[in-house]
Amino acid sequence: QVQFVESGGGLVQSGGSLRLSCVASRNIFSIDAMGWYRQAPGKQRELVATRTSSGGTNYADSVKGRFTIIRDNAKNTVYLQMNSLKPEDTAVYYCNDIRGTYRWGQGTQVTVSS
Repeated sequence: QVQFVESGGGLVQSGGSLRLSCVASRNIFSIDAMGWYRQAPGKQRELVATRTSSGGTNYADSVKGRFTIIRDNAKNTVYLQMNSLKPEDTAVYYCNDIRGTYRWGQGTQVTVSS
């Protein structure tokens, strides 16, 4: 099993940037594809960014061109660089593999004010 601890969220104005971090409790080298998810109030959790161990990435249309997922296997860490933030990006952000296999962490709250 592996546990994830997300951090880096906060309150930011529209157009601002944040960098989220997700630290795993063990080496993530064997996990092929890691992802960042988000869940806004009253909505289902959605997958917004993925990165495979070979470097392939995929993004939801709503964040494409603004978010970048970075994976550092040596540090057991996955990052999400978020630029040009919009109020609709407000949500709790989580990381997991792309299937949501592992236990969810507590997430980190991102709030974007208009």
